Formats: sequence, structure tokens, C-alpha cells
Amino acid sequence: MPSHLHEGLVELFRQRPALAAELLTEQLRAPLPSFEDARLDSCDLTDLTPTEYRADAVVVLTRAERPVLAVVVEIQLRRDAAKRWSWPVYLATLRARLRTPVTLLVLCPDKRTGTWCAQPIELGHPGWTLRPQVVDPGQVPAVTDPVAAERSPELAVLSAMAHSESPDRGKVLSALLAGLQTVDDERVTRYYDLVLAVLPEAARAHLEELMTTGTYEYQSDFARKYFGQGLAEGEVVGEAKALLEVLSARDITVPDDIRSRILDCTDTEILRTWVRRAVTVGSADELFD
Repeated sequence: MPSHLHEGLVELFRQRPALAAELLTEQLRAPLPSFEDARLDSCDLTDLTPTEYRADAVVVLTRAERPVLAVVVEIQLRRDAAKRWSWPVYLATLRARLRTPVTLLVLCPDKRTGTWCAQPIELGHPGWTLRPQVVDPGQVPAVTDPVAAERSPELAVLSAMAHSESPDRGKVLSALLAGLQTVDDERVTRYYDLVLAVLPEAARAHLEELMTTGTYEYQSDFARKYFGQGLAEGEVVGEAKALLEVLSARDITVPDDIRSRILDCTDTEILRTWVRRAVTVGSADELFD
């Protein structure tokens, strides 16, 4: 089952296929043919045998609407020996389907995994060796320019994840926020949650402080909505906990169904009403009378 981190990273390429070309050219210095557009293609790379092969993402670079290079994008969070057998299949199948050159781009969360993924894969035929193009945190650029982040918010997301403990952390996180203000609310929430999931505690606190103070004090609809939602959810949780504590202090038994009803309630006013009643009721059932 793909993890939240895995799916979040794949989503960056689904939303911005050109990110694959940016990483190949700017970070790996890989020569690419001249192209005009980057689009997604089917990730299904199954051949005629019953075995199913499916890549994380497939990006096709085109010129005059014709493919000039296909990029198989793989998010590899840990070692997986099976990939050294399936990756060549991905490339060969895609090359035959699109009749265009192909390359493999692997994104790794740490240097150790990246080193393993970059090892050449000898296919047996003389001169036929697959050398994966690998990007680990050390090869992700530190995006500190807000204008650059606005041009490629997905690259800014990778930058924030890779450089959360660097001396330029403040500039990187500020640039991230500038980039997030250029995408729709649904995507920005996913990107923000993806970054928060991997940031160390100090960097997470720094990012949240930037969202609520200084330059970025609720300037975007996302900031207002995100923190407004967080405050509201925190208030609801606080009222529910207070209600259960009052009942516990009065030695009133709370059956599982009533406890679930209290914890599932999202209306702050209703919870406050129940808290007031909890001071005088003789049983948990009387809360709802």
C-alpha cells in the first residue's frame, strides 16, 4: 500500500509534469532533446505476459505534439531489489509503445537509498546497462527566491522537504509560502500537509510562525482558511475533552456510544450546552434531554 509520503511526491509530478524535465536538466545535467510541452501518459507498463508492471508516473516531452522523450518517474522510499528487475521492463515497454527514447528518474528521500538506486543495472547484453537518474535531498536545489517558487511551486515543495535544516531554512520556507499562493486551495492543502509531515519540529514551528506573523500574516485565502479550520477544530476538541472531564470528576459513567457521540460532535455551541448540563445531570443520558 503506497504511503502518504509516496503518494504526495507522485502528485507533484501529476500536477506539474515539467518537474521531471527540470530535475533532469538542472540537477542531473542530463541532456534532453528540445521540447515544447510536458504531459502525463499512462503509467500502465504491462507487457503481454500476465505480470502487471505499473510506474509511479510517466511524463512525455513533446515537440509539435510528437513525443521526443518519455520519462518514467519512480518514488523510491527504501531499497527494493525487485525494482532492479522491473525498471528495465518499464523502459523497454514504454519505448516500444511510444517509439521514442526513454529515461528513468528516481526520487529518493535520503542519500543512502539514492546511492543504492543509482547503481548500474547490467542487463546481460554487451553494452546494455541501465543507469538510473537519481535525485536525493542533496541534489534538490534550495529554492530561496519567491519568484522562482511561484514559477514552480512543486519544486519549492521538494526544496522545503530537502532543506528543512539548512542555514537557509527561513528563506526556503518563505519561498515555499510564496509558491503556495499561486495554486488552488485543494493542491495547496495537500502540498502544505506533505511538507509538514516530514519537517522536524523546529522547522514545522518556524513554518507555522511564518504563516501567522510577519510578511505572511494571513495574506492568502489558504492561510486564513487553514488556520481558521485548525482553530475551530482545536476548540471543538477542547470542549469535548472538558465535557468528559466534568463527567469523570462527578463519577458519572459514560457508555461507549455516548462517548462516541460527544467526540464526533463538531458543533461548539452544542458541546458547550452539554458542558453546562454536565454540572447537574444525574447520568450521561440526561445530557441530551
